[in-house]
Amino acid sequence: MKIYVLRIGHRPERDKRITTHVGLVARAFGASGFILGDINDKTVVNSLRKVLETWGGTMEILAGVNSLNYIIEWKKRGGEVIHLTMYGLPVDYVVDKIRNSRKDKLIVVGAEKVPPRYYEIADYNVSIGNQPHSEVSALAVFLDRLFEGKELYKRYVKSKIEIMPQVKGKKVVAKY
Repeated sequence: MKIYVLRIGHRPERDKRITTHVGLVARAFGASGFILGDINDKTVVNSLRKVLETWGGTMEILAGVNSLNYIIEWKKRGGEVIHLTMYGLPVDYVVDKIRNSRKDKLIVVGAEKVPPRYYEIADYNVSIGNQPHSEVSALAVFLDRLFEGKELYKRYVKSKIEIMPQVKGKKVVAKY
């Protein structure tokens, strides 16, 4: 099962950091791909590629694709769409069904006000609580629930550095 994250509504002048963090969470929490919809912000794309180069792992990164067309094609290929929104059903009500479907999953994460079409086209509108909070936290909580915490122990191949867990202090190992 592949997991891709589609970021919609990115505003380059104010969202570079938060969109980069959505991509970082996608990578660290087990996604196979990150799509920056409707705009090609090279700053975000380059930041994510640099993290992949240094910290390892593989993740497809696309930018500038038409978000709605991508979703439509995703569904035509048999995948399902999960839209993270505070207006959806609570994650605990639907996560088992989503996990058990084994279909490839496209997780849609909005930046600004999300147009109604995204709510209609999604197979699931899922909330991580019904209070305003960060889309970064929503994605992290959703992926953690989806993978049942197993993603936290993933080791990345071809990393140049690796953190070694310590009771105190910091230990970073260079793997050149």
